Amino acid sequence: MALPLELPSYTDMEPAVRERFARIRQRPVILHVQGLDKTFIGSQGEDVVALRDITFQIHRREFICVIGPSGCGKSTLNRIIAGLESPTAGTVLLDGEAVREPGPERGMVFQSYTLFPWLTVKKNVMFGLRMTGCSSQHAETTARQWIDMVGLADFIDHYPHQLSGGMQQRVAIARALANEPRVLLMDEPFGALDAQTRAQMQGYLLQIWRNVNITVLFITHDLDEATYLADRIVVLGRNPGSIKEIIEVPVPRPRRPEHLLTPAFFATKQRLEKLIHPPEEAQDMPLPIFRMTYVGDEAL
Repeated sequence: MALPLELPSYTDMEPAVRERFARIRQRPVILHVQGLDKTFIGSQGEDVVALRDITFQIHRREFICVIGPSGCGKSTLNRIIAGLESPTAGTVLLDGEAVREPGPERGMVFQSYTLFPWLTVKKNVMFGLRMTGCSSQHAETTARQWIDMVGLADFIDHYPHQLSGGMQQRVAIARALANEPRVLLMDEPFGALDAQTRAQMQGYLLQIWRNVNITVLFITHDLDEATYLADRIVVLGRNPGSIKEIIEVPVPRPRRPEHLLTPAFFATKQRLEKLIHPPEEAQDMPLPIFRMTYVGDEAL
């Protein structure tokens, strides 16, 4: 049996990791979420509290993951920051300005690919630029740069149905980044991909993030993904959704696949597991048992 691992405190982290967090803290705060509440009206007219008192800050060029059990309000939080929903209480400030509606300074990538099937890769990436008033020539030049950035220059005139799922998500990322947003909001963007493609996309995303002046808020339910990608992880509990802990990930950068096997990685993942699935809740759910067939042995 593996020995339990403890998440290192800040002073016990590797010097390079401590130095990285010190540099992050010196950067300006770009996104400030303060006292955020969200209440919906249930099917019986009752109040359903989805989020309560969500407060955190994100520094420029920081990579933040939000994780929590199903139904804890992760996607609702992302949509509020994107300006697609309004909070019941609290504020979201981007560069000191209140977020009240969608805007080009916040790019959004969803789990579904959301590409226009009748447009080519190039025209999908150009779409947002044209909507903001860019000339066709400028939009095309910019689109080509971002398509090259995500490694799809050879597929610029292909249509979405001619691309794999991972390639479609790279187009969606290029389209979101083409407007040069301050923050890239990603709502489980790799959740529909197979494990191998998902790992490749995580590597692509980290490469892009290292080379672009962008701050990332990434929603996921995958503990490995959060630990591999994030500088810090915001852990939400449910009923209602609230912050249980914010974890500084002690895994060095740049991240590589071999970091998945380090004590720091395992300790972070173990801490996340305890927060999301505490021991008092980790009991088998009783299910009604119906024997559908009779066999000569028992499955144990």
